[in-house]
Amino acid sequence: MWALDKKKPFSFLLARWRGLVQACAALLTNLHLPNFLKGTLYRGAGKTVCVPGLTCYSCPGAAGACPIGAFQAVVGSSKFSFSYYITGILILLGVLLGRFICGFLCPFGWFQELLHKIPTKKLSTKRLKPLTYLKYVILVVMVFLLPVLVVNEAGMGDPFFCKYLCPQGVLEGAIPLSLVNSSIRAALGKLFSWKLCVLATVVVLSVVFYRPFCKWLCPLGAFYALFNRVSLLSMHVDESKCVSCGKCARTCPMDVDVTKTPNHSECIRCGKCVTACPTEAVRFRYAFGSGGACSKLSQKPIIEENKGE
Repeated sequence: MWALDKKKPFSFLLARWRGLVQACAALLTNLHLPNFLKGTLYRGAGKTVCVPGLTCYSCPGAAGACPIGAFQAVVGSSKFSFSYYITGILILLGVLLGRFICGFLCPFGWFQELLHKIPTKKLSTKRLKPLTYLKYVILVVMVFLLPVLVVNEAGMGDPFFCKYLCPQGVLEGAIPLSLVNSSIRAALGKLFSWKLCVLATVVVLSVVFYRPFCKWLCPLGAFYALFNRVSLLSMHVDESKCVSCGKCARTCPMDVDVTKTPNHSECIRCGKCVTACPTEAVRFRYAFGSGGACSKLSQKPIIEENKGE
């Protein structure tokens, strides 16, 4: 099998085994599995650290805090202060990995991909590209502005995204807890019904569209997308190997042509273009420097080999 071929480049093998990486990341993010049966939350020191992907603090198995939820908790507090700690972590992750986090490390992204594997007719999102800007509006308005500007008598703002839009809270938090805790089940009301409808909509859309929440609604993906063009982990196309067959563009589930914009803001570094390329021209790159310099370096061994002949 080509998955075991030692001659294949690392980029190819990483892309080939992405599903395993996603499963491991989901497990590490929700490490405290016995809590799902107990109906309790982990409240240890790990909850003071933000995980890279979208998760929920109220998930029984959550090993860390959701960066979006933690950010809203700070900006919505009665004594507003900019969250330098959380913002610093997000910027660091964005610079180091960009939207590689979306493609490899986000549990909810993996959940959507599993739903998309259900055999049924699939629809393209190429004509729906304007909707990709909606997640930036959600990031600015629901994550930052509303928690700061709309406050109660105590001067505290709601975490608007987590409370009214995030489906992960229902999937990982409300549903598991209500199944084993009768008091929580009795307290469920209209807000739960609304969030359940949001989750159901995302589930249905995920079956026919590839990662609709990631493409259109996720504020965490929007934040990481801001760093995609400058992150140390990037996509690189070796022009000396590319034959312009177009397979990479046709394969991309995020509607990106990697040969034209290898570090497009919508690219989640899923690696499907890497495995689709017949000449191994597309690869992951983790380094500083321009693509042109990298192209010259990639050609050097070929030139030296020709001289030896």
